Amino acid sequence: MATEMLRHRFRSPGSEPPAPAPGTQGTPGTPGTSALEAAVNLAAAGDISPIGEGPLMRWAAEPPPLPPSLVRLKETVHEQLIEEVDPGSLDPEGARRLVREVATELLGQQDVRGVAEYRDRLVNEIADEVLGLGILEPLLRDDSVTEIMVNAPDGIFVEVGGRLFRSTYAFRDEAHLMRIIERIVAPIGRHVDESSPMADARLPDGSRVNIVVPPASPHGAKLTLRKFARHRMRAEDLVRLRALSSDATLFLQGAVRARLNILVSGGTGSGKTTLLNVLSSFISDGERIVTIEDPLELQLQQIHVVALEAKPPGIEGSRQITQRDLVRNALRMRPDRIIIGEVRGAEAFDMLQAMNTGHEGSISTVHANTPRDALSRVENMVMMAGFDLPDRAIREQVASAIHLLVQVARMSDGSRKVTHITEVAGMEGQAITMQDLFLFQTTGRDDHGRVQGELQATGLQPHFLGRFAERGIHLPQDIFHSTRWSE
Repeated sequence: MATEMLRHRFRSPGSEPPAPAPGTQGTPGTPGTSALEAAVNLAAAGDISPIGEGPLMRWAAEPPPLPPSLVRLKETVHEQLIEEVDPGSLDPEGARRLVREVATELLGQQDVRGVAEYRDRLVNEIADEVLGLGILEPLLRDDSVTEIMVNAPDGIFVEVGGRLFRSTYAFRDEAHLMRIIERIVAPIGRHVDESSPMADARLPDGSRVNIVVPPASPHGAKLTLRKFARHRMRAEDLVRLRALSSDATLFLQGAVRARLNILVSGGTGSGKTTLLNVLSSFISDGERIVTIEDPLELQLQQIHVVALEAKPPGIEGSRQITQRDLVRNALRMRPDRIIIGEVRGAEAFDMLQAMNTGHEGSISTVHANTPRDALSRVENMVMMAGFDLPDRAIREQVASAIHLLVQVARMSDGSRKVTHITEVAGMEGQAITMQDLFLFQTTGRDDHGRVQGELQATGLQPHFLGRFAERGIHLPQDIFHSTRWSE
């Protein structure tokens, strides 16, 4: 029954999320902002107010823990409600209304101190437990929370504005946590147990979930949930948040329209997918785009998009579908653009082959700390394809296929910024030559500890400017002048 309830509870991908239930914690930030933007807005305004110090800082926007007597009462009412009500046949709104009504009635029958004061909160938490992911639901509704990390039943941490805070919410015990994990994986046909202790899942709203249980995690189940932004970030949003300069945005827009092959590199949580979404927004509606991801994350708005997703082997023995399989298949689908969410392995070889054989304008991301490291990683991944190619041949393939590298980083204050826009200029001897076109120049910190600086042109002009002219793309003459700072 729980699985069926979840199918009704969760909205389909792309639909509008439900508004927070009456009486629940308000959401920091402004309506219509993404989780990332809301969190950055809080950080920029200096409104993140932790309670305590060090690794046990608590996110001040959360309510304090319930008294133990009310925790036990909530469990009792929850068990009674499950026996009396089956909301699975109702629509999500009707199911929540029914559960709230019955929970309110059952609480009214209890003679426990504090019920009246906490009634709305108890009702909402019981409804979340019956219809959703329990104590994770208020964190999922809070747009300022970008990641949720469960280390133990009573060890839940959240990321807000790039900083980690300990949550006041807690599961009752390990069994409670495992029930929520089963609710996450059951609707998508996955399972986790001793024989299959690791799983990746995706909530219907696009949020990514990673799960590890014993024996791979000896001290109990671990859950990491990266929330999916409800609203798509635009280029002007990144400029406003000072993650990107207006000059660099204009240049990147021209690079996409000139069909340059672009590789976005950065560390985990640095904003690679967000920037990839922004770059893809510069592609015209007249082009056929094939996306390849593991898992699906991109939010392309064009009218002609074909989304492909890699799949692990099924529990019933079904065949694994790798990103390399999808890249090869995409070449037969008449793509104008191929966008790979993240290149991780042998598919790098097929990606380079596609870029070098007429499929220009491709965009992808890679995990790397610098532009030079990004090229080295691509070289290593090409070797994973199993071909015995000389190092120079691989580097020549990389140098001719990739035109531009865009490096993103999460700064020490939690903000994400583009730090390099680098041209791959070609080969010189055995080495790939590169030149930085834009670099982030740090000027210090403000009174709130926020990193200050600007993405500034270096004064060097790219070798591919002729491609801009061929396609009628004209940039301001002084856009590459190092003395010009973007406003």
